[in-house]
Amino acid sequence: MNIMEEMLQAAIPPSRATYNNLISACGSSGNWREALKICKKMTENGVGPDLVTHNIVLSALKSGNQYSKALAYFELMKEKKTCLDTITLNIVIQCLVKLGQFGKAVNLFNSMRDKRSECRSDVITFTSIIHAYSVCGQIDNCKAVFDMMLAEGLKPNIVSYNALLGAYASHGMHVKALAIFNLLKRSGLRPDVVSYTSLLNAYGRSGHPEKAREVFDLMKRNSWKPNKVSYNALIDAYGSAGMLTEAVNVLHEMETDGFQSDIVSISTLLAACGRCGQIVQIDSILSAAKSRGIELNTVAYNSAIGSYINFGEYDKALNLFKLMRESNIKPNSVTFNILISGFCKMGKYDESLKFFDEMMKLHIPATREVYSSVICAYSKQGQLNEAESIFVMMRQNGCLPDVVTYTAMIHAYSAAGSWEKAWEVFQDMETNDIQLDPIACSSLMEAFNRGCQPSRVLQLAELMKEKNIPFNSSALYGIIFACSMLGDWKSASEMVKYMEPSALVSLGQSNHLLRFLGRSGKIEAMMKIFYKILASGAKVSSSTYFILLKNLLASGKWRKYIEVLQWMEDAGIQPSARLYWNVFPHACKNSDTEYTVLIQDKINLLRSMVEHGKHGQAVWHSLHWRNSVY
Repeated sequence: MNIMEEMLQAAIPPSRATYNNLISACGSSGNWREALKICKKMTENGVGPDLVTHNIVLSALKSGNQYSKALAYFELMKEKKTCLDTITLNIVIQCLVKLGQFGKAVNLFNSMRDKRSECRSDVITFTSIIHAYSVCGQIDNCKAVFDMMLAEGLKPNIVSYNALLGAYASHGMHVKALAIFNLLKRSGLRPDVVSYTSLLNAYGRSGHPEKAREVFDLMKRNSWKPNKVSYNALIDAYGSAGMLTEAVNVLHEMETDGFQSDIVSISTLLAACGRCGQIVQIDSILSAAKSRGIELNTVAYNSAIGSYINFGEYDKALNLFKLMRESNIKPNSVTFNILISGFCKMGKYDESLKFFDEMMKLHIPATREVYSSVICAYSKQGQLNEAESIFVMMRQNGCLPDVVTYTAMIHAYSAAGSWEKAWEVFQDMETNDIQLDPIACSSLMEAFNRGCQPSRVLQLAELMKEKNIPFNSSALYGIIFACSMLGDWKSASEMVKYMEPSALVSLGQSNHLLRFLGRSGKIEAMMKIFYKILASGAKVSSSTYFILLKNLLASGKWRKYIEVLQWMEDAGIQPSARLYWNVFPHACKNSDTEYTVLIQDKINLLRSMVEHGKHGQAVWHSLHWRNSVY
């Protein structure tokens, strides 16, 4: 600018190149407003802008994050029939991607690839589209575009490789990320800090913090100095794995190496606290941020509030939210979703709905997650009409339901006893090509069972098999319950093989299954389920043992009956004398003197305990009983 003033004072008229250089300088420094002023003055002084000028202005607007203005400027260029080139369209594509207009970006890219196009796509074009597909999560398309670039004879540069590497890294696809990293090296390029950081991030997001550390150290050995992004990626790798101590150590290492920790570092550590169950550290990290002069932003507050809620510290979460508002930090949809879903899980439905009302007053657009949480809150309170209204509002606002939202509505109708409505929602989900999952299917099974539609449950089970949807514990019990209503013990027995010990979580459902198999005479299947219950580490109640004993005795398995009695004692549940009297006739009938004597002794001991309260003798006699039987 100073040089320009000297030129004018020396009566040297600026040329188009002079103006272009000046506009470029303003754009590079982020001063897009000044760039536009100079462009206007240039025209007023009779030096008309050329394509280079227009491209520099577009680049200045892009650098200043004025993407909408850049697109508006591009439309003016087209109206004036300005001749465009590849540089122009590349800038426009990058602005469209920044605005999330991926479809328009891809359409422009495809038009450039047309053989009749005067503006042919180059490496920058392909790289921009790779980035576009990465942002919207279409990773397969990223690789397809990369391969397309190679097929057209273009040689990818380091930015192109890093774009594809970053796409795989963002989804934790460490195997494919490593393959691209190695391909980069084989192509004759040298990986840079971005390459190493992306590979590090890929390992961190896939749950391999040790591998992430190896990449970090390799970067240093290859004479690259990690930047702040690299350190934060490593902090996130440890934090995501719940290794808070290691994450904090990296923070100290980062500060020792001359990098000041920032809000990203703090947010990552706060989120890690919630994962590894260290509530004390939340307060420590908040204090550390304050002492370093780091002001919390929305993301940091969200991480801290979410961690407090994970620990059930709802008062602290609420106080932090109030501090957030007092500090003039604007909450977003994530903030409210954390609060709404968190308070809903605690059964504080009125409070959760108040947060939704506050969100609406602030004109914050609700996301699918928010709508799903609100539907759940209304459903839990039996307010079906309100839940339906939210579901309709969601669609009217252009927010398409996902599988979580649909499942919330199925739950709502199931709770209201309307299996027909639940079935309609499920059909609507299929019509809209929403990917079914085990939770949605098991929720519909629950609705069918409540509506006495067991045949539909089994039909849905067949659909799950056809679509390779795995059975979760709720689905398995839903099928078993339906089988019990239909008396279909064969299908119930087949379901046993799908059951994992960890899936047996409900005492009521487990007992129902045991009772049904026992009544059906499937004693072996009943015992298999019981063994799985034991393997899961779940606490077995007396009611479960009573179901086993009743069905074992009814089927003539009296020796196994006695064995189960001993299991009860080992579990700290004292069988009554009546339970021994029940099996006594069976031992007598089979002329098994050893068992009859032992049973009589046990009955006498129990009577003695009742009469004299000599519980100490029971311990000794229990050991004697176990040794005698075995």
